[in-house]
Amino acid sequence: MYWLSTVRADGHPHVTPLLGIWLDGALYFCTGSTERKAENLVQNPHCILTTGRNGLDGLDLVVEGEAARVNDATELRSVADTYESKYGAHLTERNGTWFGLGDSIRDGGSGSQPEEAPHILVYRVAPRTAFGFAKGRQYSQTRWRFS
Repeated sequence: MYWLSTVRADGHPHVTPLLGIWLDGALYFCTGSTERKAENLVQNPHCILTTGRNGLDGLDLVVEGEAARVNDATELRSVADTYESKYGAHLTERNGTWFGLGDSIRDGGSGSQPEEAPHILVYRVAPRTAFGFAKGRQYSQTRWRFS
C-alpha cells in the first residue's frame, strides 16, 4: 500500500491510501475521475507518495513529484500488466477485491463502464526527490534527487 498526499484547492492537505506500482523509473497509481485526489491533482499536480512498514525495522520511502495523466494505450497496457503481476488474485480473480481493474486501466477507464460510472484515471509520478528512512539495528536517512 502507498499513501498519496495531495493539496486541496483551499490549500489543505489530503492523504489517502491506494495501490501503486513502480515501472520504468516512475510510480503509477489509479483513481476514479470523481474522487477527491483526482480533483486535487487537476488544480495542483504536486504530490507525495509514501510507503513503508509500520514498525521499527525495514525501510520507509517518500517520493515527491508531479502527477501526470497517462493516456497512451501502450503505456496503459504495461501499467495494467504490472498491476496484475504485483497484486495477482486481487485484480485477476472474479471474487478479487479489485477484479476488473486491469481491464479498466487497459481501456483507458471508459470501455465497458455504465455512462454514470466514474472513469478510471491513471497517473505517473516521475520522482523529483525521494527519501529513504532505514530502521532496525542502524537508523539512517538518504535523499535522492532526480533530473
